[in-house]
Amino acid sequence: MTCPLIANLDTVRVTRVDACGRPVCGEDNGFVFDCLASVAMNPNTDDGDDVTYKAANGRQCGFKRGCPTFNGYDVEVNFFSVSPEFLEITTGNPVVYDYAGRPIGYDDCSLQCNSGFALELWAEVLGSDACAADGTGDGAWIYFLLPWVTNGILGDLEVGSEAVTLQLTGATRAGGGWGVGPYDVMATDAAGTPGPLLTPLGATCHRRTFVTTVAPPEPVCEYTPVTGGLCLAS
Repeated sequence: MTCPLIANLDTVRVTRVDACGRPVCGEDNGFVFDCLASVAMNPNTDDGDDVTYKAANGRQCGFKRGCPTFNGYDVEVNFFSVSPEFLEITTGNPVVYDYAGRPIGYDDCSLQCNSGFALELWAEVLGSDACAADGTGDGAWIYFLLPWVTNGILGDLEVGSEAVTLQLTGATRAGGGWGVGPYDVMATDAAGTPGPLLTPLGATCHRRTFVTTVAPPEPVCEYTPVTGGLCLAS
């Protein structure tokens, strides 16, 4: 598949990470959903300073273009479902529980700058070769991984006669301890056996994107466990 075409955004998964960007293993540290409008990943850069050499007579003797610095991505998630679990993982603010211990709401408190989450996206791939000829897999997806997003905050909220769309913003960081991850997201052999990333992201990387034949997880409106991959070795 040399020229995959990206279709609709299919599924999103968020995973709690600690203050060093490492996945937090356990039963209440993941959330998978598909009730969202869009995810934007906008590059945040510093253009650098241009250097101009001018003679006393006003003639330009030389010019050096400033080298831009890539600071990361400003992330914007527009979604519809008001899930306490999703908001707790992404903003660090507490969940409100009912008498039976079920999440029914959330509190808006202070901005938790020491909390973070990983963001994974799956978008369907279009093309005649999306389904492998050898019979492995059930299709193909473009997979995006942002392993360390911080400063998650819920944006403006207006409740009226129109459909309500909520907005979550955050910013990526490089490095971290995601490693190869706690999930099976790519094929590890010619038979299409699902497994974790074959190589971790580099220390200066903010995002990884690739085509995978491993289907995304099923959306569920509750916490999902983070127990596989590197969690098995911990």
